[in-house]
Amino acid sequence: MTQVRNVAVVVGSLRKESVSRKLAKAFAAVTPNLKFDIVEIGDLPHFDQDLESDPPAQWVRFREQIAAADAVLFITPEFNRSVPGALKNAIDVGSRPYGASVWNGKPGAVISQSPGAIGGFGSNHHLRQSLVFLNVPLLSQEAYIGNSFSLFDENGELVNEGTTEFLRAYGQAFSAWIDTIAPAQPAAKAA
Repeated sequence: MTQVRNVAVVVGSLRKESVSRKLAKAFAAVTPNLKFDIVEIGDLPHFDQDLESDPPAQWVRFREQIAAADAVLFITPEFNRSVPGALKNAIDVGSRPYGASVWNGKPGAVISQSPGAIGGFGSNHHLRQSLVFLNVPLLSQEAYIGNSFSLFDENGELVNEGTTEFLRAYGQAFSAWIDTIAPAQPAAKAA
């Protein structure tokens, strides 16, 4: 039996009824072999290198949560053909102090979504550009979820079977990617 793989989920949208957050929950439901923890980013003070001598508690919490994970999953909407500012700030906070990035070498995947047909293509690629620089080995399979506002019922449950099957396949690919980049260690036997 191998260890359970812990995945930090960074959701790019802050709003209460975030479609990205709903997608994160739907993804976790169809990928039962991984443990997902949403890491909140809405309370992170803007990155300012002058604060590094006494980093805000929110930065410390965020960095510790990302560092403790085996992998990271980003689920984001598209704002103005790019990522939301809160997500970019979280990436910057995690990348510092210089030489101590919590992203370095951590297997990752990106899912973008938008109410339009192209599913956040711009945000997906802008995010990938930053993550490649930060040495996050990304699953090369791309995930764009278009027409995303129509995929959920009034209770926030995913009701589109095609999207459910796509997320299930993407979850299997992500699980295999994590095992490729950071092979699981066998669980220790009880003495």
